[in-house]
Amino acid sequence: MARKQRKPVAEAVAEAARAAEAPPSGRKRTQGGGRPSDVFGGETRRRDVFPLLVLHLIAREPAYGNRLIEDIEEMTQGVISVNPNTMYPLLRELEGRGLIDGQWEHPDKRTRRYYSITADGRREYRRLVSELEPFLDSAINSLTLIKREIYGNARKGG
Repeated sequence: MARKQRKPVAEAVAEAARAAEAPPSGRKRTQGGGRPSDVFGGETRRRDVFPLLVLHLIAREPAYGNRLIEDIEEMTQGVISVNPNTMYPLLRELEGRGLIDGQWEHPDKRTRRYYSITADGRREYRRLVSELEPFLDSAINSLTLIKREIYGNARKGG
């Protein structure tokens, strides 16, 4: 009986992972030797989750890089830890695309650079919110299926 239960769960996990890996263009993403990218790791940035989070936070109020890093870590209860070497190039990219506008707190000292969202950034934010929901749902589903496979429907006492 256990085998019958495992196969559908394993198939569902694989199906959800394949759906999460599929880029919008329909091509399969690969890394290095043709292996599918890690859905829960490096794939995160490519899937625009970080830009979505950054635009979301900046839409609430102007913020600087380290504050965004802290907010993302707090929002995800430490599960996602953003490296400054990821955040600052992303902020420069978003600014270069006209999605955010950066202003130095004290222009003569170049202390903190506060970013605010632009009208184009708000449009991109709305697009990302819509486009990424299926990916996020798929990731949640995959993790739920993995947890259910390992722990069952109700966690058993030890």
